[in-house]
Amino acid sequence: MSSIMAVGLSHQAAGSQWGTNALISFGAEGCVIHVTTNDLLGDIQRAGRRLDAQGIKAVNLTGMAWGLDAIWAFLQGYRNPKADNTVLWPTLSALDEAELQARIKTINWVCDIINQPADVVAPSQLAARAGEFIKSLAPEHVTYKIVKGNDLLDEGWHGIHAVGRGSDHRPAMLRLDYNPTGDANAPVFACIVGKGITFDSGGYSIKPSAGMTAMKADMGGAALATGGLALAMARGLNKRIKLVLCCAENMISGRALKLGDIIKYKNGKTVEVLNTDAEGRLVLADGLMYANSQHPELIIDCATLTGSAKMALGNDYHALLSFDQDLSRQALAAAAQEGEGMWPLPLAEIHRNMLPSNFADLANISSGDFMPGASTAAAFLSYFVENYQQGWMHIDASGTFRKSANDQWAAGATGMGVKTLARILAQ
Repeated sequence: MSSIMAVGLSHQAAGSQWGTNALISFGAEGCVIHVTTNDLLGDIQRAGRRLDAQGIKAVNLTGMAWGLDAIWAFLQGYRNPKADNTVLWPTLSALDEAELQARIKTINWVCDIINQPADVVAPSQLAARAGEFIKSLAPEHVTYKIVKGNDLLDEGWHGIHAVGRGSDHRPAMLRLDYNPTGDANAPVFACIVGKGITFDSGGYSIKPSAGMTAMKADMGGAALATGGLALAMARGLNKRIKLVLCCAENMISGRALKLGDIIKYKNGKTVEVLNTDAEGRLVLADGLMYANSQHPELIIDCATLTGSAKMALGNDYHALLSFDQDLSRQALAAAAQEGEGMWPLPLAEIHRNMLPSNFADLANISSGDFMPGASTAAAFLSYFVENYQQGWMHIDASGTFRKSANDQWAAGATGMGVKTLARILAQ
């Protein structure tokens, strides 16, 4: 008997012996997934999750009903960070097979690096691995530089250095240039800036243990930014893109950032640190200023930035914040086309006035009751974007990582948002 389970796909309801609205039925030849609701792809993903949870580790998707999107939905549910499941599928067209392989390669990289522990993925390792991954896809078109430790101060990147100085692992900034045009003076279409906090203890504003268990995933924005560029390249992206990853480990020591410290940034802005657990925005500020210097048409930053966004949207949507309404509409349309969750949260001039400091130009958190944390975090970032009202969008990546499994996802990284970002870059 074969150890590979045959899995068919049907739009007919399962026999009554399997229960009302049964999603899966089994027979001598294998099993059948019964998709009879309007949430076809969601049902397929749930079936994949259920089969993995039952310990079925090798499947063959059989029949003519399996297309690109159906196969991908199954793979999303069948993924397990603790085991390499085996999936075979029917022959696809050359274009569909290429797209499927590109998704597998890029999103598996994203999920794998997010799921790995912080003692494996330190700031310099994150920067180097992201740079090498992108370079491996198009060696002739990619160059990159990593600035580490005190060299950050020499270049004026005080935010990344301040957050990372309390750790034994040196902070780092990755600056990568993907230029397929062949013209060294080609304009930069987009800069993507990623938050790469490889572990977030909260610093002296220390997190409780339960809030720290998933903080190896606080570099999910950097992984998302890298994966989005990688998938766009695989899809034939022919525009010049720069990737900037702001990498640090937020730890406690005699060197660590303290409450009341003031950071003076390269653009002259001074920031009073009122909460060391609001560190992501402090490192992203440097990345956004570097992005400004490249004069791109578009700046996108990706970050697991606030608990407020996750409280509002849960794990199933990334939050989108932007002053540019046309850009927001394009991003939301891209997410809808890719079948990924993205939802807008408000960002307006009033939020920029909610960060007062008695000792600096602004504080790194808002104070008072019922402050809109996701909006004020994005407003903080806007002070480091020269033309913040146009061509800039912030993704607060709430759906990057799940602490526990549900009926669609295994615990761990999801890879959600990579396809959306790739589509935005291709527009």
